[in-house]
Amino acid sequence: MGQPLPGRRGEPQAQEGERAAQARERDAFKSERLLRQQAAVGARAERAKFAFILLDEGVWTISEMCSALGVTRQGCHAWGKRPPSAHDRRDGELAAMVSEVRAAGRGIYGAPKVLQELGKAGVRTSRKRVARIMRESGWAGTTRGRARRPKGGAKQAAPQPCAAPDLVKRDFSAGGPDRLWFADITYVRTHQGWLYLAVVMDVWSRMTVGWSMSASMAAELDDDALKMAIARRRPGKGCAHHSDHGSQYASLLLGKTMREAGTEPSTGSISSPWDNAAMESLMGVIKAGCVHARTFESRERAALEIFEHIECFYNRARTRSALGYLSPEEFERANRPEDDRRLKAA
Repeated sequence: MGQPLPGRRGEPQAQEGERAAQARERDAFKSERLLRQQAAVGARAERAKFAFILLDEGVWTISEMCSALGVTRQGCHAWGKRPPSAHDRRDGELAAMVSEVRAAGRGIYGAPKVLQELGKAGVRTSRKRVARIMRESGWAGTTRGRARRPKGGAKQAAPQPCAAPDLVKRDFSAGGPDRLWFADITYVRTHQGWLYLAVVMDVWSRMTVGWSMSASMAAELDDDALKMAIARRRPGKGCAHHSDHGSQYASLLLGKTMREAGTEPSTGSISSPWDNAAMESLMGVIKAGCVHARTFESRERAALEIFEHIECFYNRARTRSALGYLSPEEFERANRPEDDRRLKAA
C-alpha cells in the first residue's frame, strides 16, 4: 500500500512521466530546428526543396521534411530517382566555373565581377543566375569593414606652415597616365604591434605605383612610397600628388622629393574624407582582400602578404568596374599611348 503503480518496464509512474516530458522537449527542440530549416529554404523552387530534403535525410524523416516544406513524399522519391535535367546539369557546370573564378579572385568577387570574368572566358549567362548559384552555394563577395585607428604612439613629422592648395577639387579623373597620383596611409594590426602602409596610386589606371611599409609613421614612410613611384614611372613635370592634411604629407623631406621630381603637391579639405575618396576606396580593397578578419603574427609576415597582394594580385589580376572590369595592368596595356610606352621602356 502507498507504493506507486508500476509503469512501463516496472518503472514508477513518476519516472515514466519524467521520460515522457523529456521526449516532448526533444520533439519541441527538433520541431524548432525544423522550422528554422524551413525558413532558410523559404520559397525556393520545388526541386531545390527536394534536394534539401534528401541532403538532410537521416536528420529528419522524409515525412517530417515534406510536411514542413509543403511538398509530397511521392514527388520527393520520384525526383530522387530522376536523372538530372539539362537545367540542373547546366547549373552544375556553371557552379564549377563560378568556383574557379572565385578562386582566381581569392574569394572576394561578388556576382557582378564573377559575371564579367565568365564573359571574358566566353561564358554567356545572366547576373541573376550567377547570383542564385552563389547564394545557393553559400558564396558571397567580400565587404569592406570599418578602418581601425591605432591609439597613440605614432611619431609624426613636423608640418609645414602652409598646406598645399587643392588641385583636384573632388575630380577623381585623369586624362592619361601619371598626371594625378593619390597618396594615403593605412594601418595593419599584427601581434608585434601596428604596421604602417603608405601607398601611391595613379588615378588614371588605379595602379599602385609606389608603396612603403614601416613599424613607425615617420616622414620616411611616405617619402619612400613616393620615391618608388617616381623611379617606376618617371612622371613628367606637373604630375599632381594629392593627399589629405596628415602632417606626414607636409614634411620637409617629402616636399624636397616632390620639388626635385617636378611633382605638384595637392591636399584636400581638412577632415573631409570625400576629398581623398579614390584612395580610401583602394585602401578598403586592400584590407578587404588581405587584412580583414585576421591578425598577423609579425610585421614581417604582414609585409610579405601585403606585398604579394598589391604586386601580384591587385595590380595584375583584380578587375575594377571603373576600368571596364580590367585589372590596372590590363587597362594600361590596352590604353597607354604607344609613344609613352616606348619612352617608359627606354
